Amino acid sequence: MGRNKLWSVGLFLLLALTAILAACSNNEETTEPAKTETSGEAATEETTNESVPQVLVFGRGGDSVSLDPAIVTDGESFKVTENIFETLLEFGEQDTTIQPSLAKEWEVSDDGLTYTFHLQEGVKFHDGTDFNAEAVVKNIERWKAGTEEQFYYFNSMFKAEGEDIIKTVTAVDDHTVVFELSRPQAPFLKNLAMSPFGIASPTAFESAGDKFGDNPVGTGPFVFVEWKRNDSITVKKNENYWKEGLPKLDTIIFRAIPDNSARLNALVTGEIDLADGINPSDAASIESNSELKLIERPSMNIGYLGLTNTRKPFDNKLVRQAVNYAIDKQAIVDAFFEGRAEVAVNPMPPSISGYNDEIVGYEYNPEKAKELLAEAGYDGAEIELWAMPVPRPYMPDGQKVAEAIQKNLADVGIPSKIVTFEWATYLDKAKDGEADAFLLGWTGDNGDADNFLYTLLDADNIGSNNYAYYSSDAAHKLLIAAQSEVDEEKRIQLYKEAQAIIHEDAPWVPLAHSIPLLAGKKGVTNYLPHPTGSESLVNVSIQ
Repeated sequence: MGRNKLWSVGLFLLLALTAILAACSNNEETTEPAKTETSGEAATEETTNESVPQVLVFGRGGDSVSLDPAIVTDGESFKVTENIFETLLEFGEQDTTIQPSLAKEWEVSDDGLTYTFHLQEGVKFHDGTDFNAEAVVKNIERWKAGTEEQFYYFNSMFKAEGEDIIKTVTAVDDHTVVFELSRPQAPFLKNLAMSPFGIASPTAFESAGDKFGDNPVGTGPFVFVEWKRNDSITVKKNENYWKEGLPKLDTIIFRAIPDNSARLNALVTGEIDLADGINPSDAASIESNSELKLIERPSMNIGYLGLTNTRKPFDNKLVRQAVNYAIDKQAIVDAFFEGRAEVAVNPMPPSISGYNDEIVGYEYNPEKAKELLAEAGYDGAEIELWAMPVPRPYMPDGQKVAEAIQKNLADVGIPSKIVTFEWATYLDKAKDGEADAFLLGWTGDNGDADNFLYTLLDADNIGSNNYAYYSSDAAHKLLIAAQSEVDEEKRIQLYKEAQAIIHEDAPWVPLAHSIPLLAGKKGVTNYLPHPTGSESLVNVSIQ
Protein backbone atom coordinates (compact mmCIF):
# COMPACT_ATOMS: atom_id res chain seq x y z
CA MET A 1 0.00 0.00 0.00
CA GLY A 2 1.08 3.60 -0.55
CA ARG A 3 1.83 5.82 2.43
CA ASN A 4 -1.31 7.98 1.90
CA LYS A 5 -3.55 4.93 1.79
CA LEU A 6 -1.97 3.49 4.92
CA TRP A 7 -2.47 6.83 6.66
CA SER A 8 -6.14 6.92 5.61
CA VAL A 9 -6.78 3.43 6.90
CA GLY A 10 -4.99 4.25 10.13
CA LEU A 11 -7.06 7.38 10.56
CA PHE A 12 -10.26 5.44 9.92
CA LEU A 13 -9.32 2.82 12.52
CA LEU A 14 -8.38 5.49 15.04
CA LEU A 15 -11.70 7.29 14.61
CA ALA A 16 -13.62 4.04 14.86
CA LEU A 17 -11.81 3.07 18.05
CA THR A 18 -12.47 6.50 19.53
CA ALA A 19 -16.18 6.17 18.77
CA ILE A 20 -16.32 2.73 20.35
CA LEU A 21 -14.58 3.92 23.50
CA ALA A 22 -16.90 6.93 23.74
CA ALA A 23 -19.95 4.69 23.37
CA CYS A 24 -18.67 2.39 26.09
CA SER A 25 -17.99 5.34 28.35
CA ASN A 26 -21.48 6.78 27.83
CA ASN A 27 -23.07 3.39 28.42
CA GLU A 28 -21.25 2.96 31.73
CA GLU A 29 -22.36 6.37 32.98
CA THR A 30 -26.03 5.71 32.35
CA THR A 31 -26.45 2.11 33.51
CA GLU A 32 -24.05 1.46 36.36
CA PRO A 33 -24.60 3.09 39.76
CA ALA A 34 -21.73 5.22 40.92
CA LYS A 35 -19.54 3.39 43.40
CA THR A 36 -19.57 4.50 47.02
CA GLU A 37 -18.12 3.29 50.28
CA THR A 38 -20.57 1.25 52.36
CA SER A 39 -20.03 3.75 55.15
CA GLY A 40 -22.27 6.13 53.23
CA GLU A 41 -19.58 8.77 52.63
CA ALA A 42 -20.67 11.89 50.83
CA ALA A 43 -20.32 12.03 47.07
CA THR A 44 -17.27 13.62 45.49
CA GLU A 45 -17.59 16.92 43.67
CA GLU A 46 -17.64 15.07 40.35
CA THR A 47 -20.55 12.81 41.34
CA THR A 48 -24.01 14.02 42.29
CA ASN A 49 -25.94 12.71 45.29
CA GLU A 50 -28.65 11.43 42.94
CA SER A 51 -26.25 8.87 41.46
CA VAL A 52 -24.83 7.70 44.79
CA PRO A 53 -26.72 5.02 46.73
CA GLN A 54 -27.71 6.46 50.09
CA VAL A 55 -26.16 3.93 52.47
CA LEU A 56 -26.08 4.69 56.20
CA VAL A 57 -24.09 2.59 58.66
CA PHE A 58 -25.36 2.95 62.23
CA GLY A 59 -22.90 1.78 64.88
CA ARG A 60 -24.48 0.57 68.11
CA GLY A 61 -23.43 -1.13 71.32
CA GLY A 62 -24.92 -4.57 70.83
CA ASP A 63 -26.89 -6.87 68.58
CA SER A 64 -30.67 -7.17 68.56
CA VAL A 65 -32.29 -10.00 70.49
CA SER A 66 -35.06 -10.51 67.91
CA LEU A 67 -36.68 -8.53 65.11
CA ASP A 68 -40.18 -9.43 66.23
CA PRO A 69 -40.96 -6.28 68.24
CA ALA A 70 -43.75 -7.98 70.17
CA ILE A 71 -41.45 -10.41 71.97
CA VAL A 72 -38.51 -8.20 72.98
CA THR A 73 -37.81 -5.55 75.60
CA ASP A 74 -34.33 -4.37 74.57
CA GLY A 75 -33.55 -1.09 72.87
CA GLU A 76 -31.17 -2.62 70.33
CA SER A 77 -34.04 -4.63 68.87
CA PHE A 78 -36.36 -1.62 68.73
CA LYS A 79 -33.72 0.50 66.95
CA VAL A 80 -34.15 -1.82 63.98
CA THR A 81 -37.82 -2.78 64.21
CA GLU A 82 -38.86 0.88 64.40
CA ASN A 83 -37.80 1.08 60.76
CA ILE A 84 -39.43 -2.15 59.58
CA PHE A 85 -42.78 -1.88 61.37
CA GLU A 86 -45.31 0.87 62.03
CA THR A 87 -47.83 1.30 64.81
CA LEU A 88 -51.42 2.52 64.64
CA LEU A 89 -50.30 5.78 66.23
CA GLU A 90 -46.86 7.31 66.56
CA PHE A 91 -45.08 9.86 68.70
CA GLY A 92 -43.91 13.31 67.66
CA GLU A 93 -40.44 13.54 66.16
CA GLN A 94 -38.77 14.34 69.50
CA ASP A 95 -41.53 14.03 72.07
CA THR A 96 -44.34 11.70 73.10
CA THR A 97 -47.31 13.62 71.72
CA ILE A 98 -49.70 11.32 69.84
CA GLN A 99 -49.72 11.56 66.03
CA PRO A 100 -51.52 9.59 63.28
CA SER A 101 -49.69 6.69 61.65
CA LEU A 102 -51.38 3.57 60.26
CA ALA A 103 -54.52 4.99 61.84
CA LYS A 104 -55.28 8.39 60.32
CA GLU A 105 -58.14 9.32 62.69
CA TRP A 106 -59.74 8.02 65.88
CA GLU A 107 -62.61 8.65 68.26
CA VAL A 108 -63.02 7.83 71.95
CA SER A 109 -66.37 7.25 73.65
CA ASP A 110 -67.36 9.43 76.61
CA ASP A 111 -66.92 6.53 79.05
CA GLY A 112 -63.39 5.83 77.77
CA LEU A 113 -64.22 2.23 76.89
CA THR A 114 -64.58 2.35 73.09
CA TYR A 115 -61.87 3.46 70.65
CA THR A 116 -62.65 3.63 66.93
CA PHE A 117 -59.72 3.86 64.51
CA HIS A 118 -59.96 4.80 60.84
CA LEU A 119 -57.04 3.27 58.94
CA GLN A 120 -54.87 4.46 56.07
CA GLU A 121 -55.88 3.04 52.70
CA GLY A 122 -53.64 1.50 50.07
CA VAL A 123 -50.95 0.37 52.50
CA LYS A 124 -49.15 -2.91 51.79
CA PHE A 125 -47.01 -5.16 53.94
CA HIS A 126 -43.55 -5.93 52.58
CA ASP A 127 -44.80 -9.33 51.37
CA GLY A 128 -47.40 -7.62 49.17
CA THR A 129 -50.42 -8.45 51.33
CA ASP A 130 -52.88 -5.74 52.34
CA PHE A 131 -52.77 -3.81 55.58
CA ASN A 132 -56.37 -3.55 56.75
CA ALA A 133 -58.61 -3.83 59.80
CA GLU A 134 -58.48 -7.62 59.76
CA ALA A 135 -54.68 -7.47 59.96
CA VAL A 136 -54.96 -5.28 63.06
CA VAL A 137 -57.39 -7.75 64.63
CA LYS A 138 -55.07 -10.69 63.95
CA ASN A 139 -52.10 -8.88 65.51
CA ILE A 140 -54.06 -8.10 68.68
CA GLU A 141 -55.39 -11.66 68.86
CA ARG A 142 -51.85 -13.00 68.50
CA TRP A 143 -50.65 -10.89 71.43
CA LYS A 144 -53.69 -11.71 73.57
CA ALA A 145 -53.27 -15.45 73.01
CA GLY A 146 -49.61 -15.46 73.97
CA THR A 147 -48.13 -16.00 77.41
CA GLU A 148 -46.36 -13.47 79.59
CA GLU A 149 -43.07 -15.05 78.58
CA GLN A 150 -43.86 -14.62 74.88
CA PHE A 151 -45.22 -11.08 74.81
CA TYR A 152 -43.77 -9.20 77.77
CA TYR A 153 -44.92 -5.77 76.72
CA PHE A 154 -48.47 -6.69 75.81
CA ASN A 155 -49.01 -8.33 79.16
CA SER A 156 -47.33 -5.41 80.90
CA MET A 157 -49.26 -2.65 79.14
CA PHE A 158 -52.64 -4.25 78.39
CA LYS A 159 -53.25 -6.63 81.29
CA ALA A 160 -53.79 -5.88 84.96
CA GLU A 161 -54.61 -8.24 87.83
CA GLY A 162 -54.98 -11.05 85.30
CA GLU A 163 -57.59 -9.15 83.29
CA ASP A 164 -57.32 -8.20 79.61
CA ILE A 165 -57.75 -4.44 79.29
CA ILE A 166 -58.53 -4.92 75.59
CA LYS A 167 -61.76 -6.90 75.83
CA THR A 168 -62.49 -7.16 72.11
CA VAL A 169 -61.19 -5.79 68.82
CA THR A 170 -63.47 -5.83 65.77
CA ALA A 171 -63.00 -5.08 62.07
CA VAL A 172 -66.10 -3.06 61.15
CA ASP A 173 -64.94 -2.81 57.54
CA ASP A 174 -61.61 -2.92 55.71
CA HIS A 175 -60.47 0.40 57.14
CA THR A 176 -62.27 0.71 60.47
CA VAL A 177 -61.37 -1.16 63.65
CA VAL A 178 -63.01 -0.83 67.08
CA PHE A 179 -61.40 -1.61 70.45
CA GLU A 180 -63.62 -2.30 73.45
CA LEU A 181 -61.87 -2.00 76.82
CA SER A 182 -62.80 -3.76 80.04
CA ARG A 183 -62.00 -0.58 81.98
CA PRO A 184 -60.67 2.88 81.11
CA GLN A 185 -56.92 3.12 80.65
CA ALA A 186 -55.50 6.63 80.73
CA PRO A 187 -52.34 5.88 78.70
CA PHE A 188 -54.10 3.64 76.14
CA LEU A 189 -53.27 5.73 73.06
CA LYS A 190 -49.67 6.24 74.16
CA ASN A 191 -49.33 2.52 74.74
CA LEU A 192 -50.48 1.76 71.19
CA ALA A 193 -47.76 4.06 69.82
CA MET A 194 -44.98 2.07 71.47
CA SER A 195 -42.47 0.13 69.37
CA PRO A 196 -43.55 -3.35 70.60
CA PHE A 197 -46.95 -2.87 69.00
CA GLY A 198 -45.79 -2.58 65.41
CA ILE A 199 -48.33 -4.18 63.09
CA ALA A 200 -46.92 -7.28 61.38
CA SER A 201 -48.08 -9.18 58.31
CA PRO A 202 -50.46 -11.92 59.52
CA THR A 203 -49.51 -14.03 56.51
CA ALA A 204 -45.86 -13.83 57.53
CA PHE A 205 -46.19 -14.49 61.26
CA GLU A 206 -48.73 -17.28 60.78
CA SER A 207 -46.36 -18.97 58.34
CA ALA A 208 -43.10 -18.38 60.24
CA GLY A 209 -44.32 -19.07 63.77
CA ASP A 210 -41.49 -18.74 66.29
CA LYS A 211 -39.07 -17.86 63.47
CA PHE A 212 -40.87 -14.63 62.54
CA GLY A 213 -38.24 -12.57 64.37
CA ASP A 214 -35.61 -13.88 61.95
CA ASN A 215 -37.43 -12.58 58.86
CA PRO A 216 -39.72 -9.72 59.93
CA VAL A 217 -42.42 -8.31 57.66
CA GLY A 218 -44.10 -4.98 58.39
CA THR A 219 -45.36 -1.90 56.53
CA GLY A 220 -42.45 0.38 57.42
CA PRO A 221 -40.08 2.42 55.26
CA PHE A 222 -37.42 -0.30 55.21
CA VAL A 223 -37.49 -3.99 54.30
CA PHE A 224 -35.42 -6.62 56.08
CA VAL A 225 -32.52 -8.02 54.02
CA GLU A 226 -29.99 -9.85 56.17
CA TRP A 227 -28.89 -10.53 59.74
CA LYS A 228 -25.32 -11.55 60.56
CA ARG A 229 -25.55 -12.39 64.25
CA ASN A 230 -23.47 -10.21 66.57
CA ASP A 231 -22.25 -8.28 63.54
CA SER A 232 -24.80 -6.48 61.40
CA ILE A 233 -28.42 -6.19 60.28
CA THR A 234 -29.17 -4.80 56.82
CA VAL A 235 -32.45 -3.26 55.67
CA LYS A 236 -33.25 -1.68 52.31
CA LYS A 237 -35.63 0.98 51.04
CA ASN A 238 -39.28 -0.05 50.75
CA GLU A 239 -39.92 0.88 47.12
CA ASN A 240 -43.69 0.65 47.70
CA TYR A 241 -43.81 2.73 50.86
CA TRP A 242 -47.12 4.52 51.30
CA LYS A 243 -45.59 7.90 52.23
CA GLU A 244 -44.62 9.59 48.97
CA GLY A 245 -40.95 10.47 48.51
CA LEU A 246 -39.78 8.46 51.50
CA PRO A 247 -37.54 7.00 52.71
CA LYS A 248 -34.51 8.92 51.50
CA LEU A 249 -31.92 6.28 52.33
CA ASP A 250 -31.49 3.24 50.10
CA THR A 251 -29.86 1.00 52.69
CA ILE A 252 -29.21 1.00 56.43
CA ILE A 253 -26.65 -1.28 58.04
CA PHE A 254 -26.92 -1.58 61.83
CA ARG A 255 -23.46 -2.65 63.03
CA ALA A 256 -22.82 -4.03 66.50
CA ILE A 257 -19.59 -2.63 67.98
CA PRO A 258 -19.71 -3.32 71.75
CA ASP A 259 -16.77 -1.14 72.82
CA ASN A 260 -17.57 2.58 72.96
CA SER A 261 -14.05 3.67 71.99
CA ALA A 262 -13.90 1.23 69.08
CA ARG A 263 -17.26 2.52 67.87
CA LEU A 264 -16.09 6.12 67.98
CA ASN A 265 -12.90 5.16 66.15
CA ALA A 266 -15.01 3.50 63.45
CA LEU A 267 -16.84 6.81 63.04
CA VAL A 268 -13.60 8.81 62.86
CA THR A 269 -12.11 6.46 60.24
CA GLY A 270 -15.27 6.47 58.11
CA GLU A 271 -16.42 2.90 58.70
CA ILE A 272 -19.76 4.09 60.11
CA ASP A 273 -21.88 7.23 59.79
CA LEU A 274 -23.66 7.36 63.15
CA ALA A 275 -22.46 6.10 66.52
CA ASP A 276 -24.75 5.48 69.47
CA GLY A 277 -23.50 5.20 73.05
CA ILE A 278 -20.74 7.78 73.08
CA ASN A 279 -18.67 8.05 76.25
CA PRO A 280 -19.34 11.43 77.87
CA SER A 281 -15.56 11.81 78.21
CA ASP A 282 -15.27 11.78 74.39
CA ALA A 283 -17.70 14.67 73.85
CA ALA A 284 -15.01 17.37 73.70
CA SER A 285 -12.95 15.55 71.06
CA ILE A 286 -16.03 15.09 68.88
CA GLU A 287 -17.00 18.75 69.15
CA SER A 288 -13.48 19.76 68.10
CA ASN A 289 -13.56 17.52 65.00
CA SER A 290 -14.77 19.50 61.98
CA GLU A 291 -15.93 16.31 60.25
CA LEU A 292 -18.21 15.20 63.09
CA LYS A 293 -21.11 16.46 65.16
CA LEU A 294 -22.16 15.62 68.71
CA ILE A 295 -25.83 14.71 69.14
CA GLU A 296 -27.80 14.69 72.40
CA ARG A 297 -30.81 12.43 72.82
CA PRO A 298 -33.60 14.01 74.90
CA SER A 299 -33.45 12.39 78.33
CA MET A 300 -36.22 10.08 79.53
CA ASN A 301 -34.47 7.26 81.36
CA ILE A 302 -33.30 5.69 84.60
CA GLY A 303 -30.15 3.67 85.27
CA TYR A 304 -30.34 1.53 88.39
CA LEU A 305 -28.86 -1.27 90.46
CA GLY A 306 -31.60 -3.87 90.78
CA LEU A 307 -31.80 -6.00 93.92
CA THR A 308 -33.69 -9.25 93.45
CA ASN A 309 -36.15 -9.02 96.34
CA THR A 310 -36.77 -12.77 96.51
CA ARG A 311 -33.08 -13.71 96.92
CA LYS A 312 -31.03 -13.46 100.08
CA PRO A 313 -29.84 -11.07 101.39
CA PHE A 314 -32.11 -8.72 99.43
CA ASP A 315 -35.31 -10.30 100.68
CA ASN A 316 -34.68 -8.09 103.73
CA LYS A 317 -35.73 -4.45 103.33
CA LEU A 318 -33.05 -3.28 105.78
CA VAL A 319 -30.31 -4.77 103.59
CA ARG A 320 -31.77 -3.07 100.52
CA GLN A 321 -31.87 0.25 102.34
CA ALA A 322 -28.28 -0.30 103.50
CA VAL A 323 -27.12 -0.76 99.92
CA ASN A 324 -28.83 2.50 99.00
CA TYR A 325 -26.85 4.30 101.70
CA ALA A 326 -23.62 2.48 100.76
CA ILE A 327 -23.40 3.62 97.14
CA ASP A 328 -21.93 7.02 96.31
CA LYS A 329 -24.24 7.91 93.45
CA GLN A 330 -22.87 11.41 92.96
CA ALA A 331 -19.34 10.03 92.56
CA ILE A 332 -20.62 7.60 89.91
CA VAL A 333 -22.34 10.39 88.01
CA ASP A 334 -19.26 12.60 88.22
CA ALA A 335 -16.85 9.85 87.16
CA PHE A 336 -18.76 8.19 84.33
CA PHE A 337 -21.25 10.72 82.98
CA GLU A 338 -19.06 13.86 82.74
CA GLY A 339 -21.82 16.17 83.92
CA ARG A 340 -24.38 14.83 81.43
CA ALA A 341 -26.55 13.13 84.05
CA GLU A 342 -28.20 13.82 87.38
CA VAL A 343 -28.39 11.59 90.44
CA ALA A 344 -31.67 9.67 90.49
CA VAL A 345 -33.96 9.67 93.52
CA ASN A 346 -37.11 7.99 92.21
CA PRO A 347 -37.63 5.19 89.66
CA MET A 348 -38.69 7.69 86.99
CA PRO A 349 -37.19 10.95 85.69
CA PRO A 350 -38.36 14.38 86.91
CA SER A 351 -39.64 15.24 83.42
CA ILE A 352 -42.50 12.73 83.76
CA SER A 353 -45.83 14.02 85.06
CA GLY A 354 -46.46 12.64 88.55
CA TYR A 355 -42.84 12.77 89.73
CA ASN A 356 -42.63 13.14 93.52
CA ASP A 357 -40.08 15.88 94.19
CA GLU A 358 -40.77 15.83 97.94
CA ILE A 359 -38.91 12.55 98.41
CA VAL A 360 -35.38 12.95 99.77
CA GLY A 361 -32.97 10.47 98.25
CA TYR A 362 -30.79 8.08 100.24
CA GLU A 363 -27.60 9.99 100.98
CA TYR A 364 -24.15 8.46 100.74
CA ASN A 365 -23.68 7.32 104.35
CA PRO A 366 -21.51 4.20 104.84
CA GLU A 367 -21.92 4.30 108.63
CA LYS A 368 -25.71 4.27 108.32
CA ALA A 369 -25.38 1.35 105.90
CA LYS A 370 -23.32 -0.61 108.43
CA GLU A 371 -25.90 0.03 111.16
CA LEU A 372 -28.72 -1.27 108.98
CA LEU A 373 -26.74 -4.36 107.97
CA ALA A 374 -26.09 -5.14 111.64
CA GLU A 375 -29.77 -4.63 112.46
CA ALA A 376 -30.72 -6.96 109.59
CA GLY A 377 -28.36 -9.67 110.85
CA TYR A 378 -26.46 -9.77 107.56
CA ASP A 379 -23.84 -12.52 107.77
CA GLY A 380 -21.32 -11.15 105.28
CA ALA A 381 -22.07 -13.68 102.54
CA GLU A 382 -20.65 -12.82 99.13
CA ILE A 383 -23.11 -11.68 96.47
CA GLU A 384 -22.92 -11.69 92.69
CA LEU A 385 -22.91 -8.23 91.15
CA TRP A 386 -23.96 -8.38 87.51
CA ALA A 387 -22.34 -5.89 85.12
CA MET A 388 -24.01 -5.10 81.81
CA PRO A 389 -21.91 -6.32 78.85
CA VAL A 390 -22.98 -3.50 76.52
CA PRO A 391 -23.21 0.28 76.87
CA ARG A 392 -26.72 1.61 77.16
CA PRO A 393 -28.06 5.18 77.05
CA TYR A 394 -28.56 5.15 80.81
CA MET A 395 -25.25 3.35 81.53
CA PRO A 396 -22.26 4.26 79.32
CA ASP A 397 -19.94 1.69 80.90
CA GLY A 398 -21.55 -1.03 83.02
CA GLN A 399 -18.26 -2.69 83.93
CA LYS A 400 -16.71 0.46 85.39
CA VAL A 401 -19.88 1.39 87.25
CA ALA A 402 -19.97 -2.14 88.69
CA GLU A 403 -16.38 -1.78 89.86
CA ALA A 404 -17.22 1.47 91.65
CA ILE A 405 -20.24 -0.15 93.31
CA GLN A 406 -18.17 -3.18 94.27
CA LYS A 407 -15.77 -0.93 96.19
CA ASN A 408 -18.65 0.91 97.90
CA LEU A 409 -20.17 -2.39 99.01
CA ALA A 410 -16.84 -3.71 100.25
CA ASP A 411 -16.43 -0.57 102.36
CA VAL A 412 -19.55 -1.48 104.36
CA GLY A 413 -18.78 -5.20 104.58
CA ILE A 414 -20.63 -6.65 101.58
CA PRO A 415 -18.21 -8.71 99.46
CA SER A 416 -19.21 -9.10 95.82
CA LYS A 417 -18.09 -10.88 92.68
CA ILE A 418 -18.63 -9.14 89.34
CA VAL A 419 -20.07 -11.39 86.64
CA THR A 420 -21.55 -10.78 83.21
CA PHE A 421 -23.07 -12.61 80.24
CA GLU A 422 -23.84 -12.02 76.60
CA TRP A 423 -26.58 -9.35 76.44
CA ALA A 424 -29.57 -11.54 75.54
CA THR A 425 -28.53 -14.11 78.15
CA TYR A 426 -28.01 -11.37 80.72
CA LEU A 427 -31.57 -10.14 80.21
CA ASP A 428 -33.09 -13.62 80.26
CA LYS A 429 -31.31 -14.66 83.44
CA ALA A 430 -32.10 -11.41 85.24
CA LYS A 431 -35.74 -11.69 84.17
CA ASP A 432 -35.82 -15.20 85.60
CA GLY A 433 -34.62 -13.90 88.98
CA GLU A 434 -31.17 -15.50 88.85
CA ALA A 435 -29.19 -12.38 89.80
CA ASP A 436 -28.44 -11.13 93.31
CA ALA A 437 -27.77 -7.55 92.26
CA PHE A 438 -27.74 -6.39 88.65
CA LEU A 439 -27.14 -3.20 86.70
CA LEU A 440 -29.91 -2.32 84.32
CA GLY A 441 -32.01 0.62 83.28
CA TRP A 442 -34.98 1.78 81.32
CA THR A 443 -35.70 4.31 78.64
CA GLY A 444 -39.32 5.38 78.74
CA ASP A 445 -41.54 4.06 75.97
CA ASN A 446 -44.32 6.60 76.03
CA GLY A 447 -43.64 9.46 78.46
CA ASP A 448 -46.17 8.25 81.02
CA ALA A 449 -45.53 7.46 84.71
CA ASP A 450 -47.33 4.14 84.25
CA ASN A 451 -44.57 3.03 81.88
CA PHE A 452 -42.00 3.39 84.66
CA LEU A 453 -43.76 2.57 87.91
CA TYR A 454 -46.28 -0.07 86.86
CA THR A 455 -44.17 -1.59 84.09
CA LEU A 456 -40.98 -1.90 86.13
CA LEU A 457 -42.14 -2.32 89.72
CA ASP A 458 -45.64 -3.75 89.90
CA ALA A 459 -46.28 -7.34 90.97
CA ASP A 460 -48.23 -7.90 87.74
CA ASN A 461 -44.96 -7.62 85.84
CA ILE A 462 -42.80 -10.03 87.80
CA GLY A 463 -41.29 -12.31 85.19
CA SER A 464 -41.42 -9.63 82.50
CA ASN A 465 -40.13 -6.10 83.13
CA ASN A 466 -40.13 -6.25 86.95
CA TYR A 467 -36.65 -7.76 87.13
CA ALA A 468 -36.34 -7.00 90.86
CA TYR A 469 -39.31 -9.27 91.70
CA TYR A 470 -40.64 -6.46 93.89
CA SER A 471 -44.18 -6.85 95.20
CA SER A 472 -46.20 -4.38 97.26
CA ASP A 473 -49.95 -4.64 97.67
CA ALA A 474 -50.17 -1.00 98.70
CA ALA A 475 -48.24 0.24 95.67
CA HIS A 476 -50.19 -2.10 93.38
CA LYS A 477 -53.55 -0.65 94.44
CA LEU A 478 -52.34 2.88 93.76
CA LEU A 479 -50.86 2.01 90.37
CA ILE A 480 -53.97 0.17 89.19
CA ALA A 481 -56.16 3.07 90.31
CA ALA A 482 -53.91 5.53 88.46
CA GLN A 483 -54.28 3.60 85.21
CA SER A 484 -58.03 4.17 85.18
CA GLU A 485 -58.10 7.67 86.67
CA VAL A 486 -59.05 10.27 84.05
CA ASP A 487 -58.63 13.27 86.38
CA GLU A 488 -54.99 14.25 85.83
CA GLU A 489 -54.48 15.87 89.24
CA LYS A 490 -55.84 12.81 91.05
CA ARG A 491 -53.70 10.59 88.87
CA ILE A 492 -50.56 12.58 89.75
CA GLN A 493 -51.30 12.23 93.45
CA LEU A 494 -51.68 8.46 93.14
CA TYR A 495 -48.29 8.20 91.48
CA LYS A 496 -46.67 10.37 94.13
CA GLU A 497 -48.02 8.12 96.88
CA ALA A 498 -46.78 5.02 95.06
CA GLN A 499 -43.28 6.50 94.78
CA ALA A 500 -43.18 7.13 98.54
CA ILE A 501 -43.95 3.45 99.21
CA ILE A 502 -41.38 2.28 96.68
CA HIS A 503 -38.74 4.58 98.15
CA GLU A 504 -39.25 3.10 101.62
CA ASP A 505 -39.14 -0.48 100.31
CA ALA A 506 -35.95 0.24 98.28
CA PRO A 507 -36.25 -2.52 95.64
CA TRP A 508 -33.55 -0.76 93.60
CA VAL A 509 -30.76 1.72 93.97
CA PRO A 510 -31.76 4.47 91.50
CA LEU A 511 -28.46 5.74 90.08
CA ALA A 512 -28.81 8.29 87.29
CA HIS A 513 -30.92 10.01 84.68
CA SER A 514 -28.59 10.56 81.75
CA ILE A 515 -28.44 12.64 78.60
CA PRO A 516 -27.45 9.96 76.07
CA LEU A 517 -24.85 11.02 73.52
CA LEU A 518 -24.46 10.06 69.89
CA ALA A 519 -22.12 11.29 67.18
CA GLY A 520 -22.38 11.44 63.44
CA LYS A 521 -20.73 12.67 60.30
CA LYS A 522 -21.52 16.25 59.39
CA GLY A 523 -23.13 15.02 56.18
CA VAL A 524 -25.85 13.04 57.96
CA THR A 525 -28.96 15.22 57.87
CA ASN A 526 -32.43 15.11 59.43
CA TYR A 527 -31.45 12.63 62.12
CA LEU A 528 -33.57 13.44 65.18
CA PRO A 529 -32.97 11.15 68.17
CA HIS A 530 -36.13 10.32 70.08
CA PRO A 531 -36.37 10.26 73.89
CA THR A 532 -37.73 6.70 73.76
CA GLY A 533 -34.36 5.52 72.44
CA SER A 534 -35.50 4.35 69.02
CA GLU A 535 -36.55 6.38 66.02
CA SER A 536 -37.53 5.97 62.41
CA LEU A 537 -34.77 6.93 59.98
CA VAL A 538 -37.30 7.64 57.24
CA ASN A 539 -36.27 11.29 56.78
CA VAL A 540 -32.51 10.82 57.16
CA SER A 541 -30.24 11.44 54.19
CA ILE A 542 -26.52 11.81 53.52
CA GLN A 543 -25.07 14.85 51.80
